Amino acid sequence: MHFTPNEIYHVYNRGNNKQPIFFNDKNYIFFLKKIREEWRDYCEILCYCLMPNHFHFLIVPNEKACDNIFLGDKLTHIQNLSKTIGKTLSSYTKAINIQNETTGNLFQKKTKAKCLSEIQISQNKFSARDYALTCFHYIHQNPLAANLIKELNEWKYSSYMDFYGYRNGTLCNKNLAMQLLSLSPADFNEANKFLDKEIIKELF
Repeated sequence: MHFTPNEIYHVYNRGNNKQPIFFNDKNYIFFLKKIREEWRDYCEILCYCLMPNHFHFLIVPNEKACDNIFLGDKLTHIQNLSKTIGKTLSSYTKAINIQNETTGNLFQKKTKAKCLSEIQISQNKFSARDYALTCFHYIHQNPLAANLIKELNEWKYSSYMDFYGYRNGTLCNKNLAMQLLSLSPADFNEANKFLDKEIIKELF
């Protein structure tokens, strides 16, 4: 992963061989606690969704996130945020392996981070807002698309309830999200609206 400050990124990963990564309520809560403690020095979180075997985040890295780290006295090509994301997933994996009495990798090896403005530049079909807003809705619609729920406000492990007034969560920077995505009352009234499949393909 390589990050540029103040750009919007879709960050995602899933279980190795599509296996589950969350097994009970406490796992979801523990993972979100780690995100809050470990990521927020390096980025603003715009929205998220945790699914039984994968996760999605929409984030904006800051300058500190994009600084390369030192190993001893040698400057590496590894950025702070990339290192932190890897550390989060590694420590979470260790906790799950202890819980489940298992061994091995829990996640796929490489977490992906797609810069949404780079899609807009390369494709030149839709606006940057089109990609970012579609990603925002796509992330929130995941549990419904997977038939895990009948109504979006039934899924506790996403930021949907925070944006749509069902909960007062503080993990996401809602004001920044509304500003960067130009969210309007219409967007909140049409959370289940049709999403352009052509745009969705480019989010990964």
